[in-house]
Amino acid sequence: MTDLNQTLFDRARQVIPGGVNSPVRAFRAVGGTPRFISRAQGPYFWDANGQRYIDYIGSWGPMILGHGHPAVLDAVQRAIVEGFSFGAPTEREIELAEAILAHVPSMDMVRLVSSGTEAAMTAIRLARGATGRRKLIKFEGCYHGHADALLVKAGSGLATFGNPTSAGVPAEVVQDTLVLEYNNLAQLEEAFTLHGADIACLMIEPIAGNMNFVRAQVPFMKRCRELCTQHGALLVFDEVMTGFRVALGSAQSVYAQALPGFRPDITVLGKVIGGGMPLAAFGGPRAIMEQLAPLGPVYQAGTLSGNPVATACGLA
Repeated sequence: MTDLNQTLFDRARQVIPGGVNSPVRAFRAVGGTPRFISRAQGPYFWDANGQRYIDYIGSWGPMILGHGHPAVLDAVQRAIVEGFSFGAPTEREIELAEAILAHVPSMDMVRLVSSGTEAAMTAIRLARGATGRRKLIKFEGCYHGHADALLVKAGSGLATFGNPTSAGVPAEVVQDTLVLEYNNLAQLEEAFTLHGADIACLMIEPIAGNMNFVRAQVPFMKRCRELCTQHGALLVFDEVMTGFRVALGSAQSVYAQALPGFRPDITVLGKVIGGGMPLAAFGGPRAIMEQLAPLGPVYQAGTLSGNPVATACGLA
């Protein structure tokens, strides 16, 4: 019997680099042939051979309701009839922004974009613009998308900055990125001692999904917040994976239970808020968010930002 997955993979490799549009889909780390999906429903999907599988991946996070939920299908179908994209604002953008803000009190305002990478990249630009500083802290094992400044591994010590982890990223691009060990209080303290006056932001995943869901310990997160406040840096929570999954108020609401009054300065969201459509967001207090164009000097734009079909899916 012909394996249609292999047939499609061979065909794809002729026209798409590696045969996939995101490297993890190529199965290179585990061997075998990628499954080419023909359809999905509820907790299942079917490959090109008609074989049914339980979907434990859920599109890497967005499909929290499963595939083909009636309410989501209805909302998307109605939105498609009204129009795919306008390049102009819609009421639905406001409704989704209001819904997000209602559950994440650290944010007064939110900007919608099309991917988690775009949201994280712009959050860093915003932090740099708002503080007038260049340097940022990230942690080993935390993934924030494929923006150049975030494709970085640790340098040789805390007095040195990171090294690119991808070809095509000049060393100069990551020279202001300091990579620390997750949950290492001593490194955190030393980094701020050495560079505190120059740090624009500390970006962290509250639960590091790409290293087996390691959670930032409460004392460590408490110190992250304290040091950012003390040195005038912004605490950026990357909740692309954890947002609206760990809790309705996202992971930050869990830390707020242990640390009363705890709030990040900027939150990055994605995956779940789009329900499977390309949609992400970042937000924070009004004073920070109003640094964005057209109100402020920090530029961000996107042709498909706040797409009417994606926002309908997210609201549903």
